Amino acid sequence: MSEALQLVRNGAILEITLNRPKANAIDAQTSAAMGEAFLTFRDDPELRVAIITGAGERFFSAGWDLKAAAEGEAADADFGKGGFAGLTEIFDLDKPVIAAVNGYAAGGGFELALAADMIVCAEHAMFFLPEAGLGIISDSGGVLRLPKRLPTAIVNEMLMTGRAMDAAEAARWGLVNKVVSSDQLMENARELAEQIVACAPMSIAAIKEITRTTAEMTVEDGYSYIRSGVLKHYPDVLHSEDAQEGPQAFAEKRDPVWQGK
Repeated sequence: MSEALQLVRNGAILEITLNRPKANAIDAQTSAAMGEAFLTFRDDPELRVAIITGAGERFFSAGWDLKAAAEGEAADADFGKGGFAGLTEIFDLDKPVIAAVNGYAAGGGFELALAADMIVCAEHAMFFLPEAGLGIISDSGGVLRLPKRLPTAIVNEMLMTGRAMDAAEAARWGLVNKVVSSDQLMENARELAEQIVACAPMSIAAIKEITRTTAEMTVEDGYSYIRSGVLKHYPDVLHSEDAQEGPQAFAEKRDPVWQGK
């Protein structure tokens, strides 16, 4: 594993910390290492939730390493499995990822946060996509994911001018789940992760699978799709032992014991 990444397992939670002073910028080598980390998370049955954050308090990530770019690394370089930052192009990850944004999320750093399922950010966090002013484009998800999260006028302004959005505005638009003080960031991210872990793993996987695959469908088409039998996780949930355990635990006024089967 790259020295630029710190991986810590806390039970079912994997914490991934990007540690590349001063700005946690991501070059191709670091991106490839991040991809391996996220794929390990995907494939490890003992892991349920991942938290991605940046070392320090100023930068979550400044995105693509422009020093590497100046030295010849192309914008269409091979950034490894999972695309840029290891997460932006993993499309079969049916486990949740929480971005704990501890400062500037710029360019690819913002795109990394957008690829997560939830965002908890510090009060001083800033989100922006400066690519147009650099002669490139935010094609690691910025131009694709941001229009699904914010009104068109706001998206166009951010993409075409590079203007920054602070934490308070991000919260108003529903872009982030919670804004907290810097010293409470990881505690809040871990609390959110623990709340997910307390739920049935098969249910969480089915939720991600359904929301991911039906995002562009009408509600009617979505119903037809999930009833068609083509999904992997949803049919399994309906006939699982956990689906019996949940109601039984509720009736017995105890915490459920999930088996994941």
